[in-house]
Amino acid sequence: MTVRTVQLVLHYDGSAFAGWQRQPKERTVQGELERVLTRLTGGHVAALGAGRTDAGVHARGQAVGVRVPERWSAATLRRALNALLPHDIWVAAAHEMRPEFHARYSALARRYTYYVGTDEEARSPFRRRTEWACTRPLDRGALARATAAIVGDHCFVAFAVRGTAPPTDELRCVVSAAQWSERPGGLTFEIEANRFLHHMVRFLVGTMVDVASGRRSDDAVQQLLVATTNDAVSAPAPPHGLFLDRVTYPPDLYSDPA
Repeated sequence: MTVRTVQLVLHYDGSAFAGWQRQPKERTVQGELERVLTRLTGGHVAALGAGRTDAGVHARGQAVGVRVPERWSAATLRRALNALLPHDIWVAAAHEMRPEFHARYSALARRYTYYVGTDEEARSPFRRRTEWACTRPLDRGALARATAAIVGDHCFVAFAVRGTAPPTDELRCVVSAAQWSERPGGLTFEIEANRFLHHMVRFLVGTMVDVASGRRSDDAVQQLLVATTNDAVSAPAPPHGLFLDRVTYPPDLYSDPA
């Protein structure tokens, strides 16, 4: 059977999911997507995500690679999926890709955003699913200094869950951009890198917030960047404030205009 390679760009509210990766007894984004793909095509279709978001983490740019029968154009597949997927998953775009496209290994960069609410209303039920309510004062200068330290090529072993990478992995990531920005009601942390380790963004945010609130020394992030273990890292920020925003691929992998 001739197949077509398609990249799906997903939005999802992670609140009711046990993460991206399929699990036998849990509701997951991958599981729901594959269930509908199987219904549409009449056979199992594997959905390979660019990253495995944790339980509670959201996305508005998760890239997913699928191979479907050639009769399914990217546009037709998107319409059919959106008609059948549950309300908390939406296919924002679909692109026909070259056969060599791989959602994970072809990626050049990934971009995440984390939301911290600093006003009293951050505890509202309308915001608490997508923000970390943190009402203690935060030193903006300390946040800026900590953020500047992480840009570049570093070993992030101190900001990763142990045992989640092969022993040969040096756990190096190249952070091309990172910044904290003011917004109504709080702060936004944006970061882009060639790769991310398990819980890396959440460990970074948790540590930087501890620095900015005076719970840790001003150079804590710099010290952790040269550490050889994660023993001294702060607790990770909650998952519900994190969004996977974008995955970037080489333009020549697109069969249609990206």
